Amino acid sequence: MCRSIKTLREPYVPDVTSADIDAAALQYVRKISGFRAPAPHNAEAFDAAVAAVAAATATLLDQLVVRGARSGGATAAAGS
Repeated sequence: MCRSIKTLREPYVPDVTSADIDAAALQYVRKISGFRAPAPHNAEAFDAAVAAVAAATATLLDQLVVRGARSGGATAAAGS
């Protein structure tokens, strides 16, 4: 889909930061919406979508079970 969104789970990325998650969420929303930056009247919806996607991403990464990975979840940023 969007080539600039990188895989954020182990073993591809050993430590995921909230900045990594936010960047991926922003790229996803940009791709889906077709806007690099929304017009002022769409900014609130755009920002809310980025926050929702980031939260869902953090939850997903925290709940994934990767065989051979260190214990305690896949993200250091879960809950951020």
